[in-house]
Amino acid sequence: MLVDLRPKEINGKEAQEVLDRAGITVNKNAIPFDTYPIFKPGGIRVGTPAVTTRGMKEEEMLEISDLIAEALENRTDETALNRVREKVRELTCRFPLPG
Repeated sequence: MLVDLRPKEINGKEAQEVLDRAGITVNKNAIPFDTYPIFKPGGIRVGTPAVTTRGMKEEEMLEISDLIAEALENRTDETALNRVREKVRELTCRFPLPG
Protein backbone atom coordinates (compact mmCIF):
# COMPACT_ATOMS: atom_id res chain seq x y z
CA MET A 1 0.00 0.00 0.00
CA LEU A 2 1.31 3.46 -0.87
CA VAL A 3 0.83 6.34 1.55
CA ASP A 4 1.01 9.92 0.28
CA LEU A 5 2.80 11.97 2.93
CA ARG A 6 2.82 15.28 1.07
CA PRO A 7 -0.19 16.72 2.96
CA LYS A 8 1.80 16.25 6.19
CA GLU A 9 4.84 17.99 4.63
CA ILE A 10 7.18 15.07 5.25
CA ASN A 11 9.03 13.17 2.56
CA GLY A 12 9.34 9.41 2.28
CA LYS A 13 13.04 9.34 3.13
CA GLU A 14 12.51 11.17 6.41
CA ALA A 15 9.46 9.05 7.24
CA GLN A 16 11.39 5.84 6.55
CA GLU A 17 14.19 6.95 8.87
CA VAL A 18 11.81 8.07 11.64
CA LEU A 19 9.78 4.87 11.47
CA ASP A 20 12.93 2.77 11.51
CA ARG A 21 13.90 4.46 14.80
CA ALA A 22 10.43 3.55 16.08
CA GLY A 23 10.83 -0.11 15.08
CA ILE A 24 8.56 0.02 12.02
CA THR A 25 9.98 -0.94 8.65
CA VAL A 26 8.65 0.81 5.54
CA ASN A 27 10.25 1.92 2.27
CA LYS A 28 10.36 5.41 0.84
CA ASN A 29 8.46 5.34 -2.43
CA ALA A 30 7.34 7.67 -5.18
CA ILE A 31 3.60 8.06 -5.47
CA PRO A 32 1.51 8.72 -8.59
CA PHE A 33 2.08 12.28 -9.86
CA ASP A 34 4.83 12.76 -7.28
CA THR A 35 6.34 16.24 -7.28
CA TYR A 36 9.08 15.39 -4.78
CA PRO A 37 12.63 14.48 -5.92
CA ILE A 38 13.46 10.82 -6.58
CA PHE A 39 15.72 10.45 -3.52
CA LYS A 40 13.17 12.13 -1.24
CA PRO A 41 9.87 10.89 -2.67
CA GLY A 42 6.47 11.98 -1.41
CA GLY A 43 5.39 8.68 0.07
CA ILE A 44 6.09 5.39 1.73
CA ARG A 45 5.20 1.84 0.84
CA VAL A 46 3.77 -0.30 3.63
CA GLY A 47 4.01 -4.03 3.03
CA THR A 48 1.58 -6.49 4.56
CA PRO A 49 3.43 -9.84 4.30
CA ALA A 50 5.46 -9.08 7.44
CA VAL A 51 2.28 -8.72 9.48
CA THR A 52 0.11 -11.39 7.85
CA THR A 53 2.90 -13.98 8.22
CA ARG A 54 2.67 -13.38 11.96
CA GLY A 55 -1.10 -13.90 11.90
CA MET A 56 -2.07 -10.27 12.34
CA LYS A 57 -5.41 -9.14 10.95
CA GLU A 58 -7.35 -5.92 10.41
CA GLU A 59 -7.41 -4.95 14.08
CA GLU A 60 -3.62 -5.07 14.29
CA MET A 61 -3.26 -3.12 11.05
CA LEU A 62 -5.36 -0.35 12.63
CA GLU A 63 -3.03 -0.44 15.62
CA ILE A 64 0.01 -0.28 13.33
CA SER A 65 -1.43 2.67 11.41
CA ASP A 66 -1.95 4.50 14.72
CA LEU A 67 1.68 3.75 15.66
CA ILE A 68 2.88 5.07 12.30
CA ALA A 69 0.88 8.27 12.75
CA GLU A 70 2.12 8.70 16.32
CA ALA A 71 5.76 8.26 15.27
CA LEU A 72 5.49 10.67 12.34
CA GLU A 73 3.69 13.29 14.42
CA ASN A 74 6.45 13.09 17.05
CA ARG A 75 9.37 12.62 14.66
CA THR A 76 11.68 15.00 16.54
CA ASP A 77 10.87 13.63 20.01
CA GLU A 78 13.13 10.67 20.84
CA THR A 79 11.17 9.90 24.02
CA ALA A 80 7.95 9.58 22.02
CA LEU A 81 9.70 7.43 19.39
CA ASN A 82 11.03 5.14 22.12
CA ARG A 83 7.48 4.85 23.48
CA VAL A 84 6.23 3.84 20.01
CA ARG A 85 9.12 1.37 19.69
CA GLU A 86 8.05 -0.27 22.97
CA LYS A 87 4.44 -0.56 21.72
CA VAL A 88 5.75 -2.15 18.52
CA ARG A 89 7.78 -4.62 20.60
CA GLU A 90 4.69 -5.49 22.66
CA LEU A 91 2.65 -6.06 19.50
CA THR A 92 5.26 -8.27 17.85
CA CYS A 93 5.67 -10.30 21.05
CA ARG A 94 1.94 -11.13 20.85
CA PHE A 95 2.46 -12.34 17.27
CA PRO A 96 5.83 -14.11 17.07
CA LEU A 97 7.29 -15.19 13.74
CA PRO A 98 6.32 -18.77 12.88
CA GLY A 99 9.12 -21.22 13.46
